[in-house]
Amino acid sequence: MTMPLDNIVVLDISRILAGPYCTMMLGDLGAEVIKVERPGVGDDTRTWGPPFAGGESAYYLSVNRNKRSLTLNLSHPEGKRIGQELARRSDVLVENFSPGVAEKLGMGWEELGRINPRLIYCSITGYGPDGPYRDRTGYDMVVSAVGGLMGITGEEDGGPVKVGVAITDVITGATAQGAILAALYQREKTGLGQRIDLSLLETQVAALANIASNYLVAGQEARRWGTAHESIVPYQAFKAKDDYITVAAANDKLWLRLCKVLNRPDLAENPRYGSNALRVQHRKELVPILAEEFKEKTREEWMERLVAEGIPCGPINSMESLFNDPQVLHRRMVEVVDHPTIGKLKLVGIPVKYSEATPCIRRPPPLLGEHTVEILREILGFSEAEIGRLRDQQIV
Repeated sequence: MTMPLDNIVVLDISRILAGPYCTMMLGDLGAEVIKVERPGVGDDTRTWGPPFAGGESAYYLSVNRNKRSLTLNLSHPEGKRIGQELARRSDVLVENFSPGVAEKLGMGWEELGRINPRLIYCSITGYGPDGPYRDRTGYDMVVSAVGGLMGITGEEDGGPVKVGVAITDVITGATAQGAILAALYQREKTGLGQRIDLSLLETQVAALANIASNYLVAGQEARRWGTAHESIVPYQAFKAKDDYITVAAANDKLWLRLCKVLNRPDLAENPRYGSNALRVQHRKELVPILAEEFKEKTREEWMERLVAEGIPCGPINSMESLFNDPQVLHRRMVEVVDHPTIGKLKLVGIPVKYSEATPCIRRPPPLLGEHTVEILREILGFSEAEIGRLRDQQIV
């Protein structure tokens, strides 16, 4: 089968997470991704460990499959020339430098857009290329705080808590991928590329969804709810006899089924709990009642009963239980690839499935500069002598 992005060439001069996550997703869909890294140093995440495997950090390995690595000193005039030539031959470029840095390197949109009018140029910043925060460095943890996410995450009576994964970066990378695909589709109609500008802050604000709407529409300030939901009851985790279970009785029919499972017809008949709005209103009296009921049986006993009644529920998995979960394994969300220094490497699988294509892990995450010679030789036509000279001058 052909892949959705066959013959699309992506020049990835980004690093850390948002940019590499975006380009990994494009690579999973068949694009040829050239990852440009600093000679001798590489992507910052190569050093973000432990854990390490075969000299590579687990962090780096998580977002750099389906790419080839080229080491290139873009600050050197000849490195700049090589970078521009690669951009001329590419369909997409992704960068996440601080505002103004790409321009200083000769890799800004204005210059590359003239060299390649069909180029889709995606720029990811922390706060945007203009405005009062333009020059601030954007890291996920800080932007998640500024963007409102950290303030609504944590226990109801506790302090703010960081989400367990760099979700602002991940959402920005996924948003960038969608924006790039839309721009490629528009290029099919116009023949022209364009610049895409998105930031961690704006993506995080947009991702607040109903929480943002509650404030904008009704002036309702957000707060922390732990595992609970401010607009639905019961919709949270409960402690069973042995472990936690999550339960989502998100409508009145599910509420009645839950009362049946709990053998509490009195709760189903109580007019104070007759609608979701009433259950939210009387949350403080209802939730402790439910909590006491869930302590009576083990998590698996509750799971069996809840699933039988069609009530959404699930365990709070550790990584071990997650990656041994039969549904996760059935949907091929764990894949094993051969890596040059690690051997058999387990990676998270590709979440998107197509009826007419099979996205796959064609390449393991590359070693630093692993493909420098072949890219210079095959794509740019450099001779062995020219490549040797570039190496001697530490340009590659």
